[in-house]
Amino acid sequence: MSVDSSTGNDTETGIDTGIEYVEDVSPGSGALPPRARYASSDAASLSLNGTWRFRLSPTAEAGSFAREGYDAGGWAEIAVPGHWVLQGHGSPVYTNHRYPFPVDPPRVPTENPTGDHLRVFDLPADWPCGDGDGAVLRFDGVESCARVWLNGTELGTFKGSRLAHEFTVGPLLKATGNVLAVRVHQWSAGSYLEDQDQWWLPGIFRDVTLLHRPADGVRDFFVHASYDHRAGTGTLRVDSDVAGRVTVPELGIDVPAGEPVTVPVRPWSAEVPRLYDGVLATGGERVPLRIGFRTVEVADGLIKVNGRPVLFKGVNRHEWHPERGRALDPETMRADVLLMKRHNINAVRTSHYPPHPAFLDLCDEYGLWVLDECDLETHGFTELGWRDNPVDDDRWRPALLDRAARMVERDKNHPSIVLWSLGNEAGGGRGLTAMAEWIRARDPSRPLHYEGDRDCRDTDVYARMYAGHAEVERIGRHLDGGPLRRRRLPFLLCEYAHAMGNGPGGLADYQRLFASYERLQGGFVWEWIDHGIAHPKLGFAYGGDFGEELHDGNFVCDGLVLPDRRPSPGLVEYKKVLEPVGITGDGTAGAVRVTNGYDAADLSALAFSWSYQVDGEILASGPLPVPALTPGESADVKLPAPPAEAPDGEAHWLIRAALAADTAWAERGHVVAWGQFPVSDRTPPRVPATARLRVSEGVLTLGPGTFDARTGALTAVGAVAVTGLRLDVWRAPTDNDEGAAWQDDPRCAPRWRGLGLHRMRHRLDAVEAGGDALTVRTRVAPAGRELGLSTVYRWTADGDRLRLAVRVVPEGDWTLPLPRLGIRLGLPAARADRVRWFGGGPGEAYPDSKAAAMTGRWESTVAGLQTPYVRPQENGARIDVRWAELGGLRIEGDPLFFLTARRWTTEQLDAATHRTALVPGDTIWVNLDHAQHGLGSQSCGPGPLPHYQLRVEPAEFSFVFAPDPGPRNSEAPGRDGTYCRPVRTIGARTPNLGPGRRPRRG
Repeated sequence: MSVDSSTGNDTETGIDTGIEYVEDVSPGSGALPPRARYASSDAASLSLNGTWRFRLSPTAEAGSFAREGYDAGGWAEIAVPGHWVLQGHGSPVYTNHRYPFPVDPPRVPTENPTGDHLRVFDLPADWPCGDGDGAVLRFDGVESCARVWLNGTELGTFKGSRLAHEFTVGPLLKATGNVLAVRVHQWSAGSYLEDQDQWWLPGIFRDVTLLHRPADGVRDFFVHASYDHRAGTGTLRVDSDVAGRVTVPELGIDVPAGEPVTVPVRPWSAEVPRLYDGVLATGGERVPLRIGFRTVEVADGLIKVNGRPVLFKGVNRHEWHPERGRALDPETMRADVLLMKRHNINAVRTSHYPPHPAFLDLCDEYGLWVLDECDLETHGFTELGWRDNPVDDDRWRPALLDRAARMVERDKNHPSIVLWSLGNEAGGGRGLTAMAEWIRARDPSRPLHYEGDRDCRDTDVYARMYAGHAEVERIGRHLDGGPLRRRRLPFLLCEYAHAMGNGPGGLADYQRLFASYERLQGGFVWEWIDHGIAHPKLGFAYGGDFGEELHDGNFVCDGLVLPDRRPSPGLVEYKKVLEPVGITGDGTAGAVRVTNGYDAADLSALAFSWSYQVDGEILASGPLPVPALTPGESADVKLPAPPAEAPDGEAHWLIRAALAADTAWAERGHVVAWGQFPVSDRTPPRVPATARLRVSEGVLTLGPGTFDARTGALTAVGAVAVTGLRLDVWRAPTDNDEGAAWQDDPRCAPRWRGLGLHRMRHRLDAVEAGGDALTVRTRVAPAGRELGLSTVYRWTADGDRLRLAVRVVPEGDWTLPLPRLGIRLGLPAARADRVRWFGGGPGEAYPDSKAAAMTGRWESTVAGLQTPYVRPQENGARIDVRWAELGGLRIEGDPLFFLTARRWTTEQLDAATHRTALVPGDTIWVNLDHAQHGLGSQSCGPGPLPHYQLRVEPAEFSFVFAPDPGPRNSEAPGRDGTYCRPVRTIGARTPNLGPGRRPRRG
């Protein structure tokens, strides 16, 4: 046998004989040391993104293809950046923390899908030649292990999927016909370090670039730009491996590299992201610099930036696109940043790896605090009790240090990065300590984070995941115990409020704790986006939809935005909860209190306004003068007198804070914060029982109501047919109802199903007809149980309106909360598409997720009331409804009620696994709920707090039905969607409402 030294292949058989690198615990061979990444310079570069030839093999022992002249004409074509499993070659796999292969580190299966990528390219005509022939080939991200050849010569191998790797290639380049060959293996020793609760998606998924490196060009550099908040000055020093000069014209700076200079500056912060343009110039290259002056420290037990504590209002962000996976384009990254800024988010944890570097550029530019996390997670070893965990095995230390260095060196010059994170859910061990020591020595200017370091031996902040509200309060009060060092450190919830499906609930309760205790410096909701994969039949696919033998279902869909980046109601709620301006008052005192909740900015960028509403209609509005309060400062602001001609009714003040001018991230008028305050109470509907009950041929008539004389069932109100009106306690369980099996608290949905609440039986006990009332007595109970709900429906009417009073009395020993309590009825779909209501809106709301529900008049189509969660579940409830009009009916409630309307039953919603399974029927099913159980975030975090749980207790509530008088002063509804629109009142301005995990979370 003879072996080609340039390829490692048997020249007789073509079989690769050099695959030991796949299972080698080392980070690879041949790559250059990591260095700072910069977006551009005056040196030449050539993008090698585009269409590549591709061949997929079932094992790592694929045939030769790297030699010059190899004929790949019969191969498929594939887009780079991209994942081959999203381009028709193989299938994606989703697991939360379990490895999808046998755990035998560092071994991987023989069945190891291997993608060979081939690209032939010419150098541009103006490519510099003869200038030392310096060039490097840069890969920004390849999963999970790669071997690279250029023009038949092997360059090396590397692991570390979300990390940059460069190779020297200058002497190998030709003017034309350069052949770049890259072999990518799905599984490798590196896979054991990348178990990050996401789709396993092999491929070259980030940019591939050829960079000319001129003689005396920039190699590595480190921008040190601190800020002294006492003196108002910044100190700049740019260390460079090559002698050069640093210029910042706006600041009058022109100094040699390595020399510090102190000048007056404006600091960088997430709220005011002030950047100064500079240049690092060496003998052969000019590199633009974007410099932000800020100082980060842990002092007085707090994380401080520029001398002030910071409250992190953050999200965890996996990189995701529903069609391209983790191969993100600049427009998608910018869209993420703009959505975050518009929803009052100020921080991002790059879970659980360094992001595409362009995302960090955007964070610098628009202003987001960044917790940059290393490409490290070994979560699957929890199944083994962390036995053989690589982070506590010295053989893996070089790989761990390489990953830490490649993160820090690439990203060190971004002012947005204020903390480094060692990784996520990797247990503990000597390797993490070594990483911490290396990072501290290289960059002591940023604190260190790692949630798994419970004693905080290697870290500078105490971090937890999914701690419940009570525990978080104990931590805020320094009553959490633990080592003295930990008790003196600031606290972050690096993951909380699991945003899976409908929810999360309890956000406002967490935020109140953050505001109450200085030690609590906020947190990061899990997570930003649902990782649904676009699918022609399923809408969006999740784990198990590709035939995986091991998967974790829709646990991959747990974001604040849907896969197509539509904001979920959870994101709208989070925006309200995070408002940087507090607006409080009782509505009757003639003034409101305005508090600046920003960390660094005053209120000069905001314009305040007021409006006065009666019964949801705006009667008057105008500007509200508010001083430019500094951070933490409050002022009592006088309101104008209510309009003299205001009619009687339920009145509210609405105060808004909006952008006074266009910004980089939103237009003038974008609402940042709002407050609404009642002025007068609502008058409940009153229906005198003046109508007499009439009987004729098996039909009962009472006012506008028609009933079946035998069963007492309502069949019509006026000309509107009504079907199936009865007590309803079931909802299609949310992901949070289903809960997480590892949680200590009992999960609701399994207990609800076990009790039989999804199949309640209705027994008719009596129909009592006579005089001015119809009374129907029933018992609602699950089969096989002694429990029940004695339910009495009492109907009365005047000439035009029909009143239903419901009394529910529990029977038996109920220990579970109910999903919901109210009535359900069906209306003909042909006349029920338009919905108008006075109450909370525009979006859905539930007991512990209702901060964003603004009281007003709203309208929508029935389709527009639905929230298209990837896995169908309870959704679309509108809260605190006074009255609603749909299907020819006007419905009023006492007390306020939840309104839900959909063109399928709760049972059909419960049975569906994907949105495409829900087929609209001929009936609109309407739920009028007296109460709903809270949401919580028990899909990974805590369940609803006790006061949001729907305990089984005697209850009384009523509804008034009348024929709908038709539209009044309203617009036609917009396109079907998740959100609704306000009814516009003639002659008044409509408010600008603005746009629309766990102990084992990976």
